[in-house]
Amino acid sequence: MTIRKSTLSSQDITSLNQYWSLANYLSVGQIYLLDNPLLKQPLTRQDVKPRLLGHWGTTPGLNLIYAHLNRLIARHQLNMIYVTGPGHGGPALVANTYIEGSYSHYYPAIQQNESGLKRLFKQFSFPGGVPSHVAPEIPGSINEGGELGYALSHAFGAVFDNPDLIATCVIGDGEAETGPLAAAWHSNKFLNPASDGAVLPILHLNGYKIANPTIFARIPKKELNQLLKGYGYQPIWVESSDVNAVHQLMSDALIQAVNRIQKIQVEARTQGITQRPIWPMIVMKTPKGWTGPKSFENLPVEDSWRSHQVPFKELRQFPERIELLEAWLRSYNPEQLFDSTGRIIADINDLIPEDSLQMGRNPHANGGVLMQALKIPGVGDFAVDLKSRGSQKISATRVMGTYLAEVMRLNESNFRVFGPDETASNRLDDLYQVTAKTWVAEQLDSDEDLAMDGRVMEILSEHTCQGWLEGYLLSGRHGLFSCYEAFINIVSSMATQHAKWLQVASQKVNWRQPIPSLNYLLTSHVWRQDHNGFSHQDPGFINHLSNKEPNVVRLYFPPDTNCLLAVTQKILQTTDKINVVVAGKQLQPQWLAIDEAQKHCDQGLGIWHWASNTDSAKPDLIIACAGDVPTIEALAATKILNQRLPDLSIRFVNVVDIMTLAMDTTHPHGISDDQFRQIFSSDAPVILAFHGYPSMIHRLIYNRPGHENFHIHGFNEEGTTTTPFDMLVLNQLDRYHLVKNAVNRLQDMTDSGAILEDMDFKLAQHHKHILQAGDDLPDEIFN
Repeated sequence: MTIRKSTLSSQDITSLNQYWSLANYLSVGQIYLLDNPLLKQPLTRQDVKPRLLGHWGTTPGLNLIYAHLNRLIARHQLNMIYVTGPGHGGPALVANTYIEGSYSHYYPAIQQNESGLKRLFKQFSFPGGVPSHVAPEIPGSINEGGELGYALSHAFGAVFDNPDLIATCVIGDGEAETGPLAAAWHSNKFLNPASDGAVLPILHLNGYKIANPTIFARIPKKELNQLLKGYGYQPIWVESSDVNAVHQLMSDALIQAVNRIQKIQVEARTQGITQRPIWPMIVMKTPKGWTGPKSFENLPVEDSWRSHQVPFKELRQFPERIELLEAWLRSYNPEQLFDSTGRIIADINDLIPEDSLQMGRNPHANGGVLMQALKIPGVGDFAVDLKSRGSQKISATRVMGTYLAEVMRLNESNFRVFGPDETASNRLDDLYQVTAKTWVAEQLDSDEDLAMDGRVMEILSEHTCQGWLEGYLLSGRHGLFSCYEAFINIVSSMATQHAKWLQVASQKVNWRQPIPSLNYLLTSHVWRQDHNGFSHQDPGFINHLSNKEPNVVRLYFPPDTNCLLAVTQKILQTTDKINVVVAGKQLQPQWLAIDEAQKHCDQGLGIWHWASNTDSAKPDLIIACAGDVPTIEALAATKILNQRLPDLSIRFVNVVDIMTLAMDTTHPHGISDDQFRQIFSSDAPVILAFHGYPSMIHRLIYNRPGHENFHIHGFNEEGTTTTPFDMLVLNQLDRYHLVKNAVNRLQDMTDSGAILEDMDFKLAQHHKHILQAGDDLPDEIFN
């Protein structure tokens, strides 16, 4: 799309140039300066940071865009947030929020004066200060810039159910090469112009990554234009290396884009939606590191990869370079930008939105301010009416689906369920009794459960699901991500970034309000992959998250349907957490009535007295478990032991919240050593059947009293396409191996070989019978 009209006067261009110079000066100052922020004296070694960190190359482009967006907001009273894809563009966002006043609002010690400037510059990439990338500390941000690829999905997540919000999303051309970003372009097929807001993508085409050219910058313009049109956008090009011309082009492009957005929305909201709209986007092609050093040591810097980070370093070791830095800073004419006290005097008043409209203060970028608690139904109406323990086989996630459907009904604009084409597969399809799947692309008469106003979000990209949900949560709404267990690992690094965001936001940034938790349901799990086999057998995501900040991560393994309901009700009411719930979707036995389940899940772990054969404080053996299938096998093993060794006193323990095994000094849900000893004893052998890798449990209990008595059974990376029971045998989680190991442990610890001498033969016969039957859950085990 070409620019058709000019909208700026010469005075407008002058003001924009002053704003841009001010933002660039503040950005360079953050990267380089410790002191002398106004250049009142010539720069010296003491004025320059000993370690020079940060990224300059993307920064002037981000500053240019922010200046124009502020002008647009101020003139048209727009509700807008600024999502920054180029990760290490932190100097730009700090600079712009400082200029508009939102930074000083949140950080009163950093005012618009000389002292405030000095603090602003010193803190950047400095011990105890702020990171070089966009992060929770920066006002207006919802995108942790520590890893590239997620900005566009975050932006779309933020505007779902936010009809008046525009999320302007700057996408670096290096970031555009990532898989998550490539999939996120398709988010426009899920955006309802009648009830959602809008995303304005701006592809920042500056040509280079850290040490290489970018793909998007080295394909023909026509080819890139066709690619973006193929994604369903109408590109508007802003292409210039002329300082004055670029302002006119950018202003005109933004006006065209916003007018197009508003026209789409008005038509959809007054006439209905007849077809998927073609949304505008902007491609801004400008030099990398623009307005910075042209060259250094006879090598090009501006408009090359050498401007990506710090254009020249080691200034303290090479004092002559300090003169180059000073010349660069003075090229922005700081005497025209500040008075002698550090107050901003640049002619930019018309470019600063009123306080409530500043992007740094937009409440959608501090979603806890807008968060409304979910209306949560009780679980009683959905619970399994327990007839007798182990006699009913029910799909836990199917019942969970009926519960989530009611949550959806009660929260029609505040809750969504996300997943990669697996909602029905994971037995959550009762949701479709309340809402459909969101779909704004072409529909056929043969399609089922698709609607433009649907609230179940499915795209076959775990990255995009995760990014949408994160953006939805960060802007104050609630949701749940349902996924096959093996493939949630695809978003492990995204979960890490979000965990770090929550850690910083909740513990170090006092002005950020709590946001709804990120809730995962992991099903189709490792122990029931008899259809797909080894490729779908990986419980490693829980290991990954168990190492993250204890105040953030929660891991739940409900053993049956009623426990799953109790856990679901619990997690949907939490804030600032990452809750992982692992539960199978297949028909499985039920163990607890709903009141028992709620009590058990509140405690996180406990003794199942009905499954034990002793109340003694000193049992001979403890059988423990965590996970639905491990619970079945552990109960079966306990029954075999009761039958074969009726004089053996056995305590049965089930763990729902795996982090209760941690020390109370290392995790908020951990229990004390005294509590641990009361449950697990300190001298009895403990056989623990675990859903995941055994090493995770060993790590949690290694310093517990009696930890040397534990033997953990779990997934040992042995799998194939086989029967469920064979899977258990391969990984020695079946009842035979649990009993065999219990016998061996007792033999070692009690010297009671005589009473145990015939167990090997009897167990082997039992094991052979089950393998021949090919039945993973023999009914006689639970009678």
